[in-house]
Amino acid sequence: MNIRFFAFAALAMSVSAFGQLIPTGGAVGQNDGQFQIRYASNLSFGESVINLTNSGASSTVAGSTTFVQNGEICANLYAYSPDEQLVSCCSCNVTPNALNSLSVKADLGTNTLTPIIPSALVVKILATPGGTACTAASAATVALDGSTLVRGLLAWGTTIHALPVTVGTPATTYGVTETAFANAQLSAAELARMTGLCAFIRANGSGYGICKSCKVGGLGGSVK
Repeated sequence: MNIRFFAFAALAMSVSAFGQLIPTGGAVGQNDGQFQIRYASNLSFGESVINLTNSGASSTVAGSTTFVQNGEICANLYAYSPDEQLVSCCSCNVTPNALNSLSVKADLGTNTLTPIIPSALVVKILATPGGTACTAASAATVALDGSTLVRGLLAWGTTIHALPVTVGTPATTYGVTETAFANAQLSAAELARMTGLCAFIRANGSGYGICKSCKVGGLGGSVK
């Protein structure tokens, strides 16, 4: 209890040290992908998928002769159960124009910090520099002033919805929908809490609470 108290006391002090909203700056459309959020529901009845790609918005070297393009992105994922607990976190390297796919239940929901496998998850993603800067600890060490957030990460997700035969009757079938993650405003308090809880999981979870299948560092590609 004392360790947890001091950890959250440190978070509170860090939040008070700077403004309440992380600056995203730039012209319209220039901050896309820095912080995104989406949900996946009805995981007890089927799998949901997250697809990640990198638009190249953070690239500065075209690599026309060497075929090496910079601007890799580290997608830092944070999965929350419906009762607001952070149950897992991890980081995935995404190269420009690559496609990375994650299974929500298999990758984010089966190695949770708590023994219960959630029937739904809220997934948040922070985009930071990738390549060798993307490590297993990246999701726990994002700069609290938001200075390392980058643009260019795009994410889509599927989820399952109940389809009742008639109004007022229990669902007998389920349909799948896919939509893009929503870009959201990030507060300093939320950033501090996300990274702080992820750091706590890494330090005290004994390996639980770490997402499966993600690749970090170097070249990206499929996480499967």
